[in-house]
Amino acid sequence: MNKKVLVTGGAGFLGINLIRYLIHQGVTDMVSLDLAEFDYPEKDRVKIIQGDIRDRETVRKAMEGVQWVIHTAAALPLYKKEEIFSTDIEGTGNLLEAAEREKTERFVYISSTAVYGIPDHHPLREEDELIGVGPYGESKIKAEELCLEYREKGLCVPIIRPKSFVGPERLGVFALFYDWAKDGKNFPMIGSGNNRYQLLDVEDLCEAIYLCLIKDAELANDTFNVGATDFTTMKEDYQAVLDRAGCGKKVIGTPAKPLIWTLRILESLHLSPLYKWVYETACEDSFVSTDKIEQQLHFYPKFSNKQALVRNYEWYLANLHTFEGKNGVSHRVPWKQGILKFFKIFF
Repeated sequence: MNKKVLVTGGAGFLGINLIRYLIHQGVTDMVSLDLAEFDYPEKDRVKIIQGDIRDRETVRKAMEGVQWVIHTAAALPLYKKEEIFSTDIEGTGNLLEAAEREKTERFVYISSTAVYGIPDHHPLREEDELIGVGPYGESKIKAEELCLEYREKGLCVPIIRPKSFVGPERLGVFALFYDWAKDGKNFPMIGSGNNRYQLLDVEDLCEAIYLCLIKDAELANDTFNVGATDFTTMKEDYQAVLDRAGCGKKVIGTPAKPLIWTLRILESLHLSPLYKWVYETACEDSFVSTDKIEQQLHFYPKFSNKQALVRNYEWYLANLHTFEGKNGVSHRVPWKQGILKFFKIFF
């Protein structure tokens, strides 16, 4: 395919999956812009720029001759507020400015369903009120506002709000669950686990992004929720991983309010990797309507919650030797369990 594509955050979990997906679709001219090192086997098939989207000159260099931009780079919730705002808002502004200057054909922005905050109804639809929880949610809302400004200027800027997505290369908070499953532990839920919490397989997300690039601009230049359409309760979906682990262990419900208060205290003391948006929403229903992307772009996800979680767990087991003992704040490495590793003894 004769398009030059820039993937910001190309060395990240979504970035590398996107690059592999685009290679499979026949894209041969790709640029990855990321602060992190691009250390994948595909490095000879991608022009790699290791740099910061907050640096305008780096962005200008990366954007030269680009027709399609897929903006996945972001400072995640475990980063400091200042870093989140400067990266997710100012960095997005730099990219949009450069995209307008280069007259790019498409600029796909990967937002988040965190923009809906802690909702009081379901399913959530694209026109619902945006109330971000914490700096990450707030920054995503403001970045979306910038995207809309440039859409008004004539740039085609599809915005995608994906549910939490899993798949090959995904670690982060999910590595905590997979570690407990691997070691034959029961797994505690915040609350009963009878709430419905929609997830998304990264391969399905890559397809949705691709459709935003190739469909008619009149259809694609919009804002879309993306999530699995086949999902049950958290207890049932996560149980699929424990069943795959084969140790006869179960997902166990816990009283939500006392546990949330405990996690608030542990977070304030920097003893737990779980942040507010995770533990405050984990016991609530959380799912979005995907009607719009189905109707306008004919997108239909292939994977259920259970299939996505088990597929990610199998990748985790197969690649454990490559990241064992490592930790950090991105999705590509396990998050440090902190004091939660002590509680693991009792399950």
